[in-house]
Amino acid sequence: MDFFEVLKKRKSVRSYQKKPIEKEKLIKIMEAVRSAPSAGNLQAYEVFVVLEEGKKQEISRWALNQWFIAEAPVVFVFFAHPKRSAIKYGKRGAEFYCIQDATIACAYAQLSAVALGLGTCWVGAFEEMGLKACLSVPADLKPVAILTVGYPAEAPIPTPRRSLEEIFTII
Repeated sequence: MDFFEVLKKRKSVRSYQKKPIEKEKLIKIMEAVRSAPSAGNLQAYEVFVVLEEGKKQEISRWALNQWFIAEAPVVFVFFAHPKRSAIKYGKRGAEFYCIQDATIACAYAQLSAVALGLGTCWVGAFEEMGLKACLSVPADLKPVAILTVGYPAEAPIPTPRRSLEEIFTII
């Protein structure tokens, strides 16, 4: 699929078919994540790929009861790795660059999933400590995003976007 077509097709999908994602597609998404740019190429993030039904239910609960998360065949949870970034960039790396790294990695996962004919939904609303506890994540990692992935069972309508003039200032 052409890159600009991927951008047009990307919508927030909150209803999924009960169809597993093929291993080859899952690997392609993971390879896309690995290829994402990061500050100093430190790749200061960790990603949990959740397939287990019980864990997806727990994640849904910690994501403020967003139960559609549990319906997705695959749930990616992106964590920033502050200590990894701090090695090279100190406080700014620990507080900011690792967050950017995890965010960019999630965006790559999202766009690659869409290119593979899958639906996604980026979830940023969650209770951090509960999410970390349910996945047994080390204390030093910081949750940044949840990404649900699966074959869509809905066709969301396009949402309005701000005009270019509202967003961009050309100097």
